[in-house]
This record gives sequence, C-alpha cells and structure tokens, in this order.
Amino acid sequence: MMQSYFLTDLKINIMAKYSKGAGKKVERAMHEKKEGTLKSGKSGKKVTSRKQAIAIGLSEARKEGKKVPKKKSSRSKSAPKKKSPRSKAAPKKKSSRSKAAPRKKSSRSKA
Repeated sequence: MMQSYFLTDLKINIMAKYSKGAGKKVERAMHEKKEGTLKSGKSGKKVTSRKQAIAIGLSEARKEGKKVPKKKSSRSKSAPKKKSPRSKAAPKKKSSRSKAAPRKKSSRSKA
C-alpha cells in the first residue's frame, strides 16, 4: 500500500517575510503609479518604473515599522572588492600587416 504525502499533510511553520500592512503599502504605491500620481523623493518626479514603485511602498512600510526584510547594502558603501592577482601573460604579437606606404606629395606648382 503506497502512502502519498502532500504539503498540506506536513506541519511546517512558515513565517511570512512581509506583513499584510507592507503588502497594502506596496499595493497603494502601485495603484498611484498606474494613476500617474506617485512621485519620487526629493525631486518629486513622476515614477514610471514598476520596481521603483515597489521600492517606495516597501520604504514607507519600513518607516511605519511594518515587517519588511532589511535593505540589501550596495557595493559602493562597502569596501571595494580586491582583484585577484593575474599571472603575467605573454606580450601580444604585433600584426603581420605591413605599414601603409607614405603618400606621395603632389608636384603642383604654385600659381
């Protein structure tokens, strides 16, 4: 006799990453973006990017203390990434093309 296992059978306690309030903030920001009334921070320009609208909604939710994961830090703030030491490669060979012959000066006399 075979037993089938479904996700509903398992008792897994999965925590949500975002709260319902955060979802509402993002939903409101998306609605404003579609209407054309969503403005960005200091400049006050109209937001046209979907990603920017989501970011604004999450930022507002964060300010209100809703459950939202921390922002990922950008690389520019952290220390620059060290370059791995490269092995010295052989110098590049020059192309086998011969140089173009210099142009002959025309023998025009000044009139």
